[in-house]
Amino acid sequence: MKRMPLITSFVLFLALCVSAAYWTMQLFKPPMRSVAAPPQTALPAPKLDAAASLLGGHTAAVASNFQLKGVVVGSKAADSVAILAANGRPAHAYKINEEVTPGVTVKEVQNRYVLLSDNGVIKRVELPTDAKRK
Repeated sequence: MKRMPLITSFVLFLALCVSAAYWTMQLFKPPMRSVAAPPQTALPAPKLDAAASLLGGHTAAVASNFQLKGVVVGSKAADSVAILAANGRPAHAYKINEEVTPGVTVKEVQNRYVLLSDNGVIKRVELPTDAKRK
């Protein structure tokens, strides 16, 4: 029991040191800096053609010997016309289901592309990027 005042004094001395250290750190701590979130980078839009095979769709092959010069999209699909140049010949207007060359028919006409059926194989012909929209 003779050591009780000594142990109590030591514990109180430790409490005083902890308290003094805490208040010293509170008094001299640097101001808080604001943390900025990292800038968000824009992700490119996913290509739907790439996911088509995952969902049971078929990707269209690109027809290299055809050039799409222009399109006229009608209110009905049957009224749409594609202006195509095939195998180096001058451009000519083709309706849907019309034969461009033997075995190649126009299947679908859209604003920026045309789908051709080449003996059952669907090929996509894109409108050039420098073509003017009217």
